Amino acid sequence: MKSIEILTQEAIALLKALIETPSFSSEEDQTALLIENWFTQNNIPFERENNNIWAFNKNFDKSKPTLLLNSHHDTVKPNQGYTNDPFEAIVKNGKLFGLGSNDAGGCLVSLLATFVHFYSNENLPYNIVMVASAEEESSGKNGLNSVLKHLPELECAIVGEPTLMQLAVAEKGLLVLDVIVKGTASHAAHNNPDNPIYNAIPIMEWFNSYQFEKISEVLGPVKMTVTQVTAGKQHNVVPAECHLVVDIRVNDCYSNQEILDTVRKHLTAEVNPRSMHLNASSIPVAHGLVQAGIALGRTTYGSPTLSDQSVLSCQSLKLGPGETLRSHSADEFIFINEIEEGIQLYIKILSDFFIQTS
Repeated sequence: MKSIEILTQEAIALLKALIETPSFSSEEDQTALLIENWFTQNNIPFERENNNIWAFNKNFDKSKPTLLLNSHHDTVKPNQGYTNDPFEAIVKNGKLFGLGSNDAGGCLVSLLATFVHFYSNENLPYNIVMVASAEEESSGKNGLNSVLKHLPELECAIVGEPTLMQLAVAEKGLLVLDVIVKGTASHAAHNNPDNPIYNAIPIMEWFNSYQFEKISEVLGPVKMTVTQVTAGKQHNVVPAECHLVVDIRVNDCYSNQEILDTVRKHLTAEVNPRSMHLNASSIPVAHGLVQAGIALGRTTYGSPTLSDQSVLSCQSLKLGPGETLRSHSADEFIFINEIEEGIQLYIKILSDFFIQTS
Protein backbone atom coordinates (compact mmCIF):
# COMPACT_ATOMS: atom_id res chain seq x y z
CA MET A 1 0.00 0.00 0.00
CA LYS A 2 1.26 3.48 -0.85
CA SER A 3 1.87 5.83 2.04
CA ILE A 4 -0.42 8.81 2.52
CA GLU A 5 2.52 11.07 1.75
CA ILE A 6 3.12 9.47 -1.66
CA LEU A 7 -0.61 9.45 -2.45
CA THR A 8 -0.72 13.15 -1.60
CA GLN A 9 2.21 13.96 -3.87
CA GLU A 10 0.60 12.02 -6.71
CA ALA A 11 -2.75 13.71 -6.10
CA ILE A 12 -1.20 17.18 -6.32
CA ALA A 13 0.58 16.20 -9.54
CA LEU A 14 -2.74 14.99 -10.98
CA LEU A 15 -4.42 18.26 -10.00
CA LYS A 16 -1.73 20.23 -11.84
CA ALA A 17 -2.36 18.13 -14.95
CA LEU A 18 -6.13 18.60 -14.64
CA ILE A 19 -5.71 22.38 -14.37
CA GLU A 20 -3.63 22.44 -17.55
CA THR A 21 -6.25 20.42 -19.47
CA PRO A 22 -9.41 22.40 -20.40
CA SER A 23 -12.56 20.63 -19.20
CA PHE A 24 -15.60 22.85 -19.62
CA SER A 25 -18.92 21.08 -18.96
CA SER A 26 -19.65 18.54 -21.73
CA GLU A 27 -16.05 18.93 -22.97
CA GLU A 28 -14.24 16.90 -20.29
CA ASP A 29 -12.96 14.09 -22.53
CA GLN A 30 -9.28 14.96 -22.01
CA THR A 31 -9.46 15.21 -18.21
CA ALA A 32 -11.38 11.93 -18.27
CA LEU A 33 -8.31 10.37 -19.90
CA LEU A 34 -6.11 11.74 -17.11
CA ILE A 35 -8.39 10.12 -14.51
CA GLU A 36 -8.41 6.86 -16.45
CA ASN A 37 -4.61 6.95 -16.37
CA TRP A 38 -4.68 7.53 -12.58
CA PHE A 39 -6.70 4.34 -12.09
CA THR A 40 -4.49 2.41 -14.51
CA GLN A 41 -1.30 3.50 -12.72
CA ASN A 42 -2.83 2.30 -9.45
CA ASN A 43 -3.90 -1.05 -10.99
CA ILE A 44 -7.58 -0.31 -10.42
CA PRO A 45 -10.17 -1.46 -12.98
CA PHE A 46 -12.60 1.29 -13.93
CA GLU A 47 -15.65 1.94 -16.07
CA ARG A 48 -16.47 4.95 -18.21
CA GLU A 49 -19.63 6.32 -19.80
CA ASN A 50 -19.42 9.61 -21.65
CA ASN A 51 -16.97 11.59 -19.49
CA ASN A 52 -17.85 9.92 -16.17
CA ILE A 53 -15.35 7.45 -14.71
CA TRP A 54 -16.06 5.16 -11.78
CA ALA A 55 -14.47 2.27 -9.91
CA PHE A 56 -15.35 -0.12 -7.07
CA ASN A 57 -13.17 -1.25 -4.19
CA LYS A 58 -11.26 -4.49 -4.85
CA ASN A 59 -13.22 -6.63 -2.39
CA PHE A 60 -16.71 -5.48 -3.35
CA ASP A 61 -19.33 -7.57 -1.55
CA LYS A 62 -22.98 -7.42 -2.64
CA SER A 63 -24.10 -8.26 0.90
CA LYS A 64 -22.63 -4.99 2.24
CA PRO A 65 -24.02 -1.46 1.94
CA THR A 66 -22.32 0.90 -0.51
CA LEU A 67 -20.81 4.32 0.15
CA LEU A 68 -20.25 6.75 -2.72
CA LEU A 69 -17.26 9.09 -3.02
CA ASN A 70 -17.91 11.69 -5.70
CA SER A 71 -16.54 14.91 -7.12
CA HIS A 72 -16.53 16.49 -10.56
CA HIS A 73 -13.80 17.28 -13.09
CA ASP A 74 -15.63 19.81 -15.27
CA THR A 75 -15.18 23.56 -14.84
CA VAL A 76 -16.93 26.79 -15.72
CA LYS A 77 -15.27 29.07 -18.27
CA PRO A 78 -12.61 31.35 -16.80
CA ASN A 79 -13.64 34.62 -15.21
CA GLN A 80 -12.65 37.64 -17.34
CA GLY A 81 -10.75 39.09 -14.37
CA TYR A 82 -7.94 36.49 -14.54
CA THR A 83 -4.44 37.92 -14.38
CA ASN A 84 -2.82 34.45 -14.51
CA ASP A 85 -3.18 31.97 -17.34
CA PRO A 86 -6.19 29.93 -16.07
CA PHE A 87 -4.72 26.81 -17.71
CA GLU A 88 -1.29 27.08 -16.11
CA ALA A 89 -0.77 25.36 -12.76
CA ILE A 90 1.19 27.97 -10.83
CA VAL A 91 2.47 27.35 -7.30
CA LYS A 92 3.20 30.53 -5.35
CA ASN A 93 3.25 31.24 -1.61
CA GLY A 94 1.76 27.85 -0.80
CA LYS A 95 -1.11 28.34 -3.27
CA LEU A 96 -1.82 26.29 -6.38
CA PHE A 97 -3.46 28.59 -8.94
CA GLY A 98 -5.52 27.54 -11.95
CA LEU A 99 -9.05 27.05 -13.25
CA GLY A 100 -10.78 24.26 -11.33
CA SER A 101 -8.11 24.08 -8.63
CA ASN A 102 -10.61 24.92 -5.89
CA ASP A 103 -13.86 23.90 -7.60
CA ALA A 104 -13.50 21.06 -7.44
CA GLY A 105 -10.14 19.68 -8.48
CA GLY A 106 -8.69 19.71 -4.99
CA CYS A 107 -11.67 17.74 -3.71
CA LEU A 108 -11.55 15.31 -6.63
CA VAL A 109 -7.87 14.38 -6.30
CA SER A 110 -8.17 14.15 -2.51
CA LEU A 111 -11.06 11.70 -2.84
CA LEU A 112 -9.19 9.72 -5.51
CA ALA A 113 -6.23 9.40 -3.13
CA THR A 114 -8.59 8.37 -0.33
CA PHE A 115 -10.20 5.73 -2.57
CA VAL A 116 -6.78 4.28 -3.45
CA HIS A 117 -5.91 4.17 0.27
CA PHE A 118 -8.93 1.95 1.03
CA TYR A 119 -9.09 0.11 -2.30
CA SER A 120 -7.47 -3.19 -1.32
CA ASN A 121 -8.76 -3.40 2.27
CA GLU A 122 -10.34 -6.82 2.88
CA ASN A 123 -12.45 -6.02 5.93
CA LEU A 124 -14.42 -2.89 5.12
CA PRO A 125 -17.99 -2.83 6.48
CA TYR A 126 -19.00 -0.83 3.38
CA ASN A 127 -18.32 -1.14 -0.31
CA ILE A 128 -16.85 2.02 -1.79
CA VAL A 129 -17.55 3.36 -5.26
CA MET A 130 -15.61 6.37 -6.54
CA VAL A 131 -17.20 8.45 -9.29
CA ALA A 132 -15.36 11.28 -11.04
CA SER A 133 -18.31 12.95 -12.71
CA ALA A 134 -18.87 15.33 -15.59
CA GLU A 135 -21.32 18.16 -16.28
CA GLU A 136 -21.77 19.18 -12.64
CA GLU A 137 -21.38 22.88 -13.39
CA SER A 138 -24.12 22.78 -16.04
CA SER A 139 -26.40 20.25 -14.28
CA GLY A 140 -26.18 18.34 -17.56
CA LYS A 141 -27.95 15.11 -18.45
CA ASN A 142 -24.66 13.21 -18.83
CA GLY A 143 -23.32 13.84 -15.35
CA LEU A 144 -23.56 11.88 -12.11
CA ASN A 145 -27.30 11.41 -12.60
CA SER A 146 -26.60 9.31 -15.71
CA VAL A 147 -24.21 7.01 -13.80
CA LEU A 148 -26.53 6.11 -10.94
CA LYS A 149 -28.29 3.40 -12.96
CA HIS A 150 -24.99 1.52 -13.15
CA LEU A 151 -24.39 1.59 -9.40
CA PRO A 152 -25.82 -0.55 -6.60
CA GLU A 153 -28.20 1.07 -4.15
CA LEU A 154 -26.27 3.72 -2.22
CA GLU A 155 -26.54 3.90 1.57
CA CYS A 156 -24.71 7.22 1.90
CA ALA A 157 -22.30 9.50 0.08
CA ILE A 158 -19.55 12.06 0.47
CA VAL A 159 -19.70 14.69 -2.26
CA GLY A 160 -16.46 16.61 -2.66
CA GLU A 161 -16.98 20.36 -2.86
CA PRO A 162 -14.91 23.11 -1.20
CA THR A 163 -16.16 23.43 2.40
CA LEU A 164 -12.85 24.10 4.22
CA MET A 165 -13.32 20.48 5.38
CA GLN A 166 -16.31 21.51 7.48
CA LEU A 167 -19.43 19.35 7.36
CA ALA A 168 -22.22 20.60 5.08
CA VAL A 169 -25.00 18.39 6.44
CA ALA A 170 -27.68 19.89 4.20
CA GLU A 171 -27.86 21.65 0.85
CA LYS A 172 -30.65 23.70 -0.65
CA GLY A 173 -32.27 22.46 -3.82
CA LEU A 174 -33.07 24.60 -6.85
CA LEU A 175 -36.34 25.02 -8.72
CA VAL A 176 -36.46 27.55 -11.55
CA LEU A 177 -39.92 28.44 -12.83
CA ASP A 178 -41.05 30.14 -16.02
CA VAL A 179 -44.32 31.86 -15.20
CA ILE A 180 -46.56 33.15 -18.01
CA VAL A 181 -49.19 35.69 -17.01
CA LYS A 182 -51.90 36.06 -19.64
CA GLY A 183 -53.77 39.18 -20.70
CA THR A 184 -55.42 40.80 -23.68
CA ALA A 185 -53.36 42.45 -26.37
CA SER A 186 -54.51 45.91 -27.45
CA HIS A 187 -53.50 49.37 -28.58
CA ALA A 188 -52.12 51.34 -25.68
CA ALA A 189 -54.50 54.22 -26.43
CA HIS A 190 -57.56 52.12 -25.62
CA ASN A 191 -58.85 51.15 -22.18
CA ASN A 192 -57.77 47.61 -21.32
CA PRO A 193 -58.58 46.13 -17.89
CA ASP A 194 -56.69 42.94 -18.77
CA ASN A 195 -53.11 44.17 -19.13
CA PRO A 196 -50.85 41.16 -18.36
CA ILE A 197 -48.14 43.41 -16.89
CA TYR A 198 -50.60 44.72 -14.30
CA ASN A 199 -51.92 41.17 -13.84
CA ALA A 200 -48.38 40.10 -12.97
CA ILE A 201 -48.03 42.57 -10.08
CA PRO A 202 -50.06 40.56 -7.50
CA ILE A 203 -48.27 37.41 -8.66
CA MET A 204 -44.89 39.01 -8.04
CA GLU A 205 -46.15 40.24 -4.68
CA TRP A 206 -47.19 36.67 -3.82
CA PHE A 207 -43.72 35.33 -4.56
CA ASN A 208 -42.27 38.12 -2.42
CA SER A 209 -44.54 37.59 0.60
CA TYR A 210 -45.57 33.92 0.68
CA GLN A 211 -43.85 31.87 3.35
CA PHE A 212 -43.70 28.10 3.34
CA GLU A 213 -44.59 26.75 6.76
CA LYS A 214 -41.72 24.32 7.31
CA ILE A 215 -38.40 25.93 8.26
CA SER A 216 -35.29 23.76 8.26
CA GLU A 217 -33.10 23.80 11.37
CA VAL A 218 -30.04 23.84 9.11
CA LEU A 219 -31.14 25.55 5.88
CA GLY A 220 -33.79 27.95 7.14
CA PRO A 221 -36.87 28.81 5.07
CA VAL A 222 -37.61 28.24 1.40
CA LYS A 223 -36.55 31.37 -0.53
CA MET A 224 -38.38 32.53 -3.67
CA THR A 225 -37.07 35.38 -5.83
CA VAL A 226 -38.42 36.84 -9.06
CA THR A 227 -35.25 37.42 -11.10
CA GLN A 228 -36.51 38.29 -14.59
CA VAL A 229 -39.57 40.10 -15.99
CA THR A 230 -40.15 40.30 -19.75
CA ALA A 231 -43.12 41.80 -21.62
CA GLY A 232 -43.91 43.92 -24.65
CA LYS A 233 -42.03 44.91 -27.79
CA GLN A 234 -43.12 48.49 -28.45
CA HIS A 235 -44.46 51.45 -26.51
CA ASN A 236 -47.97 51.61 -27.98
CA VAL A 237 -48.94 47.95 -27.80
CA VAL A 238 -50.23 46.16 -24.70
CA PRO A 239 -48.77 42.63 -24.93
CA ALA A 240 -50.74 39.42 -24.57
CA GLU A 241 -48.33 37.92 -22.02
CA CYS A 242 -45.90 38.87 -19.27
CA HIS A 243 -43.13 36.37 -18.55
CA LEU A 244 -41.51 35.93 -15.12
CA VAL A 245 -38.53 33.82 -14.10
CA VAL A 246 -38.54 32.72 -10.47
CA ASP A 247 -35.53 31.27 -8.62
CA ILE A 248 -36.59 29.07 -5.68
CA ARG A 249 -34.08 27.71 -3.17
CA VAL A 250 -35.72 24.73 -1.53
CA ASN A 251 -34.92 23.52 1.99
CA ASP A 252 -34.76 19.89 3.03
CA CYS A 253 -38.33 19.91 4.39
CA TYR A 254 -39.85 19.90 0.90
CA SER A 255 -39.43 18.17 -2.43
CA ASN A 256 -39.39 20.26 -5.58
CA GLN A 257 -42.71 18.68 -6.54
CA GLU A 258 -44.33 19.88 -3.31
CA ILE A 259 -43.10 23.41 -3.97
CA LEU A 260 -44.38 23.35 -7.54
CA ASP A 261 -47.78 22.04 -6.44
CA THR A 262 -48.09 24.86 -3.90
CA VAL A 263 -47.17 27.55 -6.44
CA ARG A 264 -49.69 26.25 -8.97
CA LYS A 265 -52.38 26.04 -6.30
CA HIS A 266 -52.05 29.74 -5.44
CA LEU A 267 -51.51 31.32 -8.86
CA THR A 268 -53.77 31.88 -11.85
CA ALA A 269 -50.91 31.72 -14.33
CA GLU A 270 -49.07 29.14 -16.41
CA VAL A 271 -46.19 27.73 -14.35
CA ASN A 272 -43.50 25.61 -16.03
CA PRO A 273 -40.46 24.19 -14.18
CA ARG A 274 -37.18 24.10 -16.08
CA SER A 275 -36.21 20.92 -14.23
CA MET A 276 -37.39 18.93 -11.24
CA HIS A 277 -34.34 16.87 -10.27
CA LEU A 278 -32.26 19.43 -8.33
CA ASN A 279 -33.71 18.59 -4.93
CA ALA A 280 -32.51 19.57 -1.48
CA SER A 281 -30.37 17.01 0.32
CA SER A 282 -29.32 16.26 3.88
CA ILE A 283 -27.80 13.81 6.31
CA PRO A 284 -28.71 13.54 10.01
CA VAL A 285 -26.17 14.96 12.43
CA ALA A 286 -26.43 11.63 14.24
CA HIS A 287 -25.14 9.76 11.17
CA GLY A 288 -21.79 8.05 11.73
CA LEU A 289 -20.02 10.03 8.98
CA VAL A 290 -21.03 13.32 10.58
CA GLN A 291 -20.21 12.14 14.07
CA ALA A 292 -16.76 11.02 12.91
CA GLY A 293 -16.16 14.50 11.55
CA ILE A 294 -17.44 16.23 14.67
CA ALA A 295 -15.13 14.08 16.80
CA LEU A 296 -12.24 15.52 14.77
CA GLY A 297 -13.28 19.09 15.52
CA ARG A 298 -15.26 19.72 12.35
CA THR A 299 -18.38 21.93 12.50
CA THR A 300 -21.72 21.42 10.77
CA TYR A 301 -23.63 23.89 8.62
CA GLY A 302 -26.18 24.17 5.81
CA SER A 303 -25.01 25.05 2.31
CA PRO A 304 -26.92 27.44 0.02
CA THR A 305 -24.99 26.34 -3.09
CA LEU A 306 -25.89 23.49 -5.42
CA SER A 307 -23.80 20.39 -6.13
CA ASP A 308 -24.19 16.83 -7.40
CA GLN A 309 -25.86 16.05 -4.08
CA SER A 310 -29.04 17.28 -5.74
CA VAL A 311 -29.30 14.15 -7.92
CA LEU A 312 -28.77 11.68 -5.06
CA SER A 313 -31.62 10.06 -3.16
CA CYS A 314 -29.38 8.67 -0.41
CA GLN A 315 -28.16 10.61 2.61
CA SER A 316 -25.13 12.65 1.60
CA LEU A 317 -22.49 14.83 3.19
CA LYS A 318 -20.78 17.68 1.31
CA LEU A 319 -17.16 17.91 2.42
CA GLY A 320 -13.91 18.96 0.83
CA PRO A 321 -10.74 21.05 0.86
CA GLY A 322 -10.86 24.60 -0.50
CA GLU A 323 -13.28 27.45 0.11
CA THR A 324 -16.54 27.99 -1.72
CA LEU A 325 -15.99 31.77 -1.99
CA ARG A 326 -13.02 31.11 -4.31
CA SER A 327 -15.13 29.11 -6.75
CA HIS A 328 -15.65 30.72 -10.17
CA SER A 329 -13.44 33.65 -9.12
CA ALA A 330 -10.56 35.21 -11.03
CA ASP A 331 -7.16 33.64 -10.29
CA GLU A 332 -8.82 30.70 -8.55
CA PHE A 333 -6.53 28.81 -6.19
CA ILE A 334 -6.33 26.21 -3.45
CA PHE A 335 -3.68 26.00 -0.74
CA ILE A 336 -1.40 22.99 -1.09
CA ASN A 337 -1.78 22.30 2.63
CA GLU A 338 -5.56 22.20 2.21
CA ILE A 339 -5.14 19.21 -0.08
CA GLU A 340 -2.74 17.57 2.35
CA GLU A 341 -5.17 18.13 5.23
CA GLY A 342 -8.13 17.08 3.09
CA ILE A 343 -6.69 13.67 2.28
CA GLN A 344 -5.74 13.06 5.91
CA LEU A 345 -9.18 14.08 7.16
CA TYR A 346 -11.07 12.08 4.53
CA ILE A 347 -9.08 8.99 5.49
CA LYS A 348 -9.49 9.57 9.23
CA ILE A 349 -13.24 10.26 8.99
CA LEU A 350 -13.84 7.14 6.91
CA SER A 351 -11.57 5.02 9.12
CA ASP A 352 -13.45 6.09 12.25
CA PHE A 353 -16.81 5.62 10.50
CA PHE A 354 -15.85 2.10 9.44
CA ILE A 355 -14.76 1.28 13.00
CA GLN A 356 -18.15 2.47 14.30
CA THR A 357 -20.04 0.31 11.80
CA SER A 358 -17.90 -2.84 11.94
